[in-house]
Amino acid sequence: MSHATIWVLDQDEAKDFYTNKLGFELKQDHDMGNGFRWITVSPPGQPGLEIVLMSTKPSPMLDEETAATIRDLVAKGKMGAGVFNSADCRKTYEDLSARGVEFLKPPTDEFYGTEALFKDNSGNWFSLTTEKS
Repeated sequence: MSHATIWVLDQDEAKDFYTNKLGFELKQDHDMGNGFRWITVSPPGQPGLEIVLMSTKPSPMLDEETAATIRDLVAKGKMGAGVFNSADCRKTYEDLSARGVEFLKPPTDEFYGTEALFKDNSGNWFSLTTEKS
């Protein structure tokens, strides 16, 4: 997979969060016209994966009713978005906490490794995990 989509409430705020708080690299930011903007970021060390920061505002790709439904789900934190692996979950937790990332759960030892849960500024939540070796 080369691209994965994360729905965001505000693309400018999401771009700032993912690049400045999480330290992701901005790959693309293009106004496609008709209210559609294409923004992608990549996690450090993963240039082959681009995460699309997709707007929940109506556009040629999204009618108002569907946009409203998606916005509501994102804002409620009902769109759990995935897992980011870390070589050291506890250290990454400390680094991201210092940058203002909100964690829902601190690093905890689980059967599969060490996991912390955080959310982005739109309400999407993620697992930050160091797998057991």
